[in-house]
Amino acid sequence: MTGQETNLLAEVISSGFLNDGPLTEKFENQIAEYLGVPYAIALTSCTAGLYLSLMAIGVGPGDEVLVPDITFIATANAVTMTGAKPILVDVDINTFCISPLDAERKITAKTKAMIPVHVTGRPSNIPELLRICQQHKIVMIEDAAEALGSASYGGFMGTHGLTGCFSLSPAKTITTGQGGIIVTSDATIHGRLRELKDQGRPKRGTGGDDIHSALGFNFKFTDLQSAVGLAQFASLEERVKRLRRHYEIYSDRLSNCADVRLPSFDLADGACPQWIDVYVENGRDELHQILKDKKMDCRKFWFPLHTQAAYKIDEESGAKAFPNSLAVSKNAMWLPSALSLTDEDIESVCETIKTWARHPQLVKGAN
Repeated sequence: MTGQETNLLAEVISSGFLNDGPLTEKFENQIAEYLGVPYAIALTSCTAGLYLSLMAIGVGPGDEVLVPDITFIATANAVTMTGAKPILVDVDINTFCISPLDAERKITAKTKAMIPVHVTGRPSNIPELLRICQQHKIVMIEDAAEALGSASYGGFMGTHGLTGCFSLSPAKTITTGQGGIIVTSDATIHGRLRELKDQGRPKRGTGGDDIHSALGFNFKFTDLQSAVGLAQFASLEERVKRLRRHYEIYSDRLSNCADVRLPSFDLADGACPQWIDVYVENGRDELHQILKDKKMDCRKFWFPLHTQAAYKIDEESGAKAFPNSLAVSKNAMWLPSALSLTDEDIESVCETIKTWARHPQLVKGAN
């Protein structure tokens, strides 16, 4: 928290208007201006953003949408919400993002869209993915849940596809508790998203004699959330700078650490990590436990979607179809990445990791 949230919340409460209103519009405009796009739509979650983006282009039952096998399950769930089928795609072992090669192999006549996920804020291979989408006449919708403030290929992540969707949940660079943002440069798509977000109304109505020009739902944001978002947004550039500093220290200190690899971020090109992820060739679970025991909080990576109940396939088929996803899930983890960490805190984590890599028994014995 920045310390300014309480003041802005008090103003909203005093106004007597808590719904999706003028403060939400202000928050949307600030996000749009920052990202360099004409339109931003605040709504209940990034998952809802992906769902409505798919709805806006007409995705529905009988269609297929390409989704990486390594991502938070919400990406696939958003596809399922439309009635379409998520087609799981293996990832690139170096970036943990969707593999363009495997994505192109899995395109069929039913494929309507692709959702690349910028894992941990790391840019997917946008030029190659755009080529594939253009060649096969499918739409790119970016899952930029973890990528607010991360840029590459001449623009911010989330601004290269038809739409880009960001998360404002608690662990993100800025948060509104729960919430999300869709951005787009397409005026027609923007209009349809507004309708879908608010019961088919293209603009806020009275709740009485409104014109509902199309099918829509209720995914409205609130001015209460926007008050928190505006307070958070004021510190966005500072936070992005801090997160890049995290990566600089981790990358430098762990550069020669055996069996530990940090997937790269091109900071000079504008990339920014949401968190710091690492690939541990051998002993990920052991290192994870050692860090946890030392109160250096960390998290193991997601299980592949093809191993989860909703999208499960048999083990033998999964091993053949998703070798990289399985390797990433088994060996990757997120290191301590809180915005409150100091350089000294990160140095301490790095020393623990390097000591473990050289003398694992020594670290295991120290509490």
